[in-house]
Amino acid sequence: MDCLRPETFGRMDLMSSDDRQTPGRFFLPGPTEVHPDVLAAMVQPMMSHRSSDFETLFAQIQLGLRNIFRTTRPVYVATASGTGLMEAAIHSARPGRILCLVNGAFGERFSDIARSLGREVTEVGGDWDRPVSLSVVEDALKLDPYSALTVVHSETSTGIATSLEPLVKLAHNHDCAVLVDSVSGIGGMPVPTDAWNLDFVLTASQKALALPPGLSFAVASEEFITQASNAVNRGRYFDLLDYEQFVRRNQTPTTPALPLLYATAAQMERIARETIEKRWERHRLMSERARRWVRELRTRVGNEGITAFGPDEAASHTVITVNIPSPLTADDVIEAVAERGFTIGNGIGRWRHSTLRIGHMGEHTLHELEQVLRATGESIAEALGL
Repeated sequence: MDCLRPETFGRMDLMSSDDRQTPGRFFLPGPTEVHPDVLAAMVQPMMSHRSSDFETLFAQIQLGLRNIFRTTRPVYVATASGTGLMEAAIHSARPGRILCLVNGAFGERFSDIARSLGREVTEVGGDWDRPVSLSVVEDALKLDPYSALTVVHSETSTGIATSLEPLVKLAHNHDCAVLVDSVSGIGGMPVPTDAWNLDFVLTASQKALALPPGLSFAVASEEFITQASNAVNRGRYFDLLDYEQFVRRNQTPTTPALPLLYATAAQMERIARETIEKRWERHRLMSERARRWVRELRTRVGNEGITAFGPDEAASHTVITVNIPSPLTADDVIEAVAERGFTIGNGIGRWRHSTLRIGHMGEHTLHELEQVLRATGESIAEALGL
């Protein structure tokens, strides 16, 4: 690749003002579209992150995040992707084996992180078309002691959601903490952190919260923080005890990405105006519509190979993963959809070429979803010669 020459700096050769995506047409399962007002909020002067002005800004963000997480606990704000706080969760878990529930690519990632940090790991699941059953988890917990288990609430690779409340009750009966990745869940699905007694739950900015990438957010229970104080090798950048200490002063342990915090403050105001309850309902309705569309499309084109991953009762409210029949490939359909003015995604891993992923989260509406579903259905039918 040629190096950029100084005279090219500042140019938008790859995305001119005429080429930028029209709002309401970008349906990747992350990053998601960001409202223009939120983007504009990033262009503000710098300030000291140890100043009273910063503390006022951070306190405003805290109020919005606590309402979304449904918690009275502080919400940690990290300048990192969600993977960073996944590492923090493992670092802070008390010594012992980790049970990892794997039913998709990000369940695998949580397991890989635990193993890379020197933990002894047991994986259960393996079927990407459904949540890991409670009976399988219970059998594992009865067989061996575990200090914590990891679970992905909304598996972005498959569009499958795991019910957290019964899982937490089961794990706590076995003295096992529950570490939750809800990167594509929170903001689009109810996650009452306190009511469900979640030990640690994290999300990221670029999914249902509809913020630019680069921030992650998490809540830890008081009990989990107490355990973390006895954990060894917690590291420095992701030491939850530091986050706990600084957040109570409306500060961050290290220099934050201030423009992203400006955006977060603006988005918290927008979410408050909509209300989080209406936001959850909007996402639920989009999920139901997307799954109904798959059934309608299968009937219309007469091809049983067009299916949505997982049963309807285990559907994520923010993303749908759709099997497409051979000889079509995901790239074929994605290119045809792009010609109609919409951006959708392909699958992950071994399903990269055989599945589509449509992210219906963040600021999208049912009306916008209808448009991209129509474009996708037309593209598939045309490719099948119908």
